[in-house]
Amino acid sequence: MVGLCLLFLSIGSFGFHYYETVNQSLQLQWIEKSKAPQTLGWIVAAGSAASLVAYGLLVLGWKTLGLSYNLVYMVGGGATALIAVICFFAYPQFESPTPQHTRMILRKRYWLYYLLQFMSGARRQIFVVFAAFMMVERFGFEVHEVTALFLINFMANMIFAPVMGSVIQKFGERRALAFEYAGLIFVFLAYGGIYLFGWGVVLAAGLYVVDHMFFALAFALKTYFQKIADPKDIAPTAAVAFTINHIAAVALPALLGYLWITSPMAVFILAATMAATSLALALMIPRHPAPGNETIFTKRAVA
Repeated sequence: MVGLCLLFLSIGSFGFHYYETVNQSLQLQWIEKSKAPQTLGWIVAAGSAASLVAYGLLVLGWKTLGLSYNLVYMVGGGATALIAVICFFAYPQFESPTPQHTRMILRKRYWLYYLLQFMSGARRQIFVVFAAFMMVERFGFEVHEVTALFLINFMANMIFAPVMGSVIQKFGERRALAFEYAGLIFVFLAYGGIYLFGWGVVLAAGLYVVDHMFFALAFALKTYFQKIADPKDIAPTAAVAFTINHIAAVALPALLGYLWITSPMAVFILAATMAATSLALALMIPRHPAPGNETIFTKRAVA
């Protein structure tokens, strides 16, 4: 049974990572640079709306209908497979406007994007693993309560993501990412304060929602790369970036799990340090990134 579970987990992980890589690649290939921030904002909002429906059904039906994990996974998996079959026949082929390189590519001029992707993966694991674990371990949240918290997150993103798209369009990726990482420093330090000062569940839940809202700014990293990339590099670089992003995803949960046993507060202090590092990296993005102007250092060198 354990072996079967591991097999299904591996298949699911492979499918998810394949989907995310292709999804990000196609977004950056198809959407015009001038419209990318606003369009990506609406895509995030649409995804949040779909998640809102799914999680809303869980909140309403988990205890009322006596739902089980088995039933939820069977219905969810069956619906996903059905949609995949429909899309396979309805959209047999996707045409890219620019032929893509078919080999993995690492370019020196993308170094800042690679580092930001690595730090993004590290930050995501803190939120996904430890912030959620805090809500369960410290405050005793049950399945329907955690799901209700997700609902609030999704409703916030439906409103916040399109607004952030307009903000990125107006102020640029540098300021948007700097705002995100500065906010995360505050959020992670406040998480640590929950353990240091014994702050209550209301503040913890509020921080959790604010933390999730910063995800609406994460697509600024995509539009930054779109502006500096050779169009032929988008697909292979999406794969490379996703791999770099997941280096932290593989290493951090296990390593920080040991630290969590000793001091949960220390985990969030370390997360604040990671956010500060990301802030320093974001400030290296030029106001108007473009090929040949990937970082502020490149601009100075040209000048």
